[in-house]
Amino acid sequence: MHIILAMSILGGKCVRLTRSSYEKQTIYEESPLDLAMRFEQHGIKKLHLVDLDGARERKVVNYNTLELISKYTKLEIDFGGGIETDGDATKCFEYGASQINIGTLAVDNKDLFSGWLMSFGRNKVILSADVNGDKIAIRGRQKTTDLNLKDYADYYYYRTLQYLKCVDINRDGVLEGPNFDLYTRLVRWFPDLKILTGGGISSMEDVRKLQEIGVYGVIIGKAFYEGIVDLKQIEEYLLKNA
Repeated sequence: MHIILAMSILGGKCVRLTRSSYEKQTIYEESPLDLAMRFEQHGIKKLHLVDLDGARERKVVNYNTLELISKYTKLEIDFGGGIETDGDATKCFEYGASQINIGTLAVDNKDLFSGWLMSFGRNKVILSADVNGDKIAIRGRQKTTDLNLKDYADYYYYRTLQYLKCVDINRDGVLEGPNFDLYTRLVRWFPDLKILTGGGISSMEDVRKLQEIGVYGVIIGKAFYEGIVDLKQIEEYLLKNA
């Protein structure tokens, strides 16, 4: 199982949102590049980079941050936020993204997203299916749709989907533990998908339980930024489970 560190960018700074609310944000002073380099020094290989400006404005904004991190580290970056056109997607790869992470566009334009699975390759495109209850949330998680998670994921599963990211937005940023039942169901429903989880991680014990469930990767955000899980603990876990 992969441990993936999350980094959300708003106004050029690293921030964390509580329950996905732009009104409840914590700003961190360390620069995105310095933080990414520190991740790499502790054995982290994957970064989940979110353009919060882009998600809100419906166009990618933080290309420069993506480019800097990809240039000065070897981190594999999955990048999301505001990717809505062929040009946006292509430019993200040109600026150093290893994968693109797509949420809103996959709801608004199913044909285009399905085409990206074919044109860029199913290993390059992650479906971001974050949920409020069992309904898909979009627009930077600010809008809840009527789409049911299982039916939605099933649609793309039969269109060659390989990577699915799912976060219970009601657990995100509150350090109350992940929604284990949700991820257990996802693994049971889609045993062939590489499922990425996150939201609510409060300890390395949570990570261990998610590994037992069988998810492909765990995204850690606020637990790191608040000092509840540190990089040394993550490094030791990765070495032990290599």
